[in-house]
Amino acid sequence: MSFNGLNQSYIKVDNINLYCEYVLNGKPPLFLIHGFASSTYTFRRIIPFLQKQFSIIAVDLPGFGKSEKSTSFVYSYQNYAELLIKCLHQLDVTNVAIVAHSMGGQIALNMARMTPEKINKLILLCSSGYLKKARKLQVYSSYLPFFEKFVRYYVGRKEVKDHLKNVFYNQALINDEIINEFARPLSEKGFYQALIRLLRHREGDLLPHQLQEIQIPTLLIWGQEDRVVPLEVGQRLVRDLPNAQLISYEKTGHLITEERPIDVFKQILIHTSEAL
Repeated sequence: MSFNGLNQSYIKVDNINLYCEYVLNGKPPLFLIHGFASSTYTFRRIIPFLQKQFSIIAVDLPGFGKSEKSTSFVYSYQNYAELLIKCLHQLDVTNVAIVAHSMGGQIALNMARMTPEKINKLILLCSSGYLKKARKLQVYSSYLPFFEKFVRYYVGRKEVKDHLKNVFYNQALINDEIINEFARPLSEKGFYQALIRLLRHREGDLLPHQLQEIQIPTLLIWGQEDRVVPLEVGQRLVRDLPNAQLISYEKTGHLITEERPIDVFKQILIHTSEAL
């Protein structure tokens, strides 16, 4: 069992080993998708509340957390979305609500475009949006022999605590446990290879006309002091998504599940209980 009481296992989907934490208890299912350079740890403070009301499935995306750092997987949002749809199918889960943070929001939106019949609600937490794909020079540079060393240097030029200061408004919440958790991937060789492949393969975020096709009821939850994905992104998304609403919290940064766990839980509960 994990620290939050969920079952832990690895499942193989399309020959990719995915680390999964779950409890399937017959209650309405929630699928949790973390963001860039993170893991299921993102949801540790809201899962204890959620599992009383929902079946929970949370996975580490390929390249991150405890999942496989594949050197053959194409790290595009479309591929991530297709893989997670297959994961849900393999687990025999339908009519699911998705809770996704940061980069996970783009993956969830891609899933919603691909299989809207399988998803009943979207709850996007500080979701990425409107980013363009990497410039050609960056992509070409990623094939150079020294590029991995450059990525290691670029990521390591600041202490983990300094990176965390960028995602928290309340700096007092940064403790040794969180620092150690976010530091762990930095010692894994496969992590940097996955980052490079993500740079190469990540297409741009969904365009306004693509977002306008998504009819699934969507709740956007934001921190007003988010320095990673500013509130303005949420304000654009709520205009482009036809069936969306935006809630924001003051004195709250990007890692909103750490700073506002009870508020996030309550909003998920309200949004998922609303009539379809």
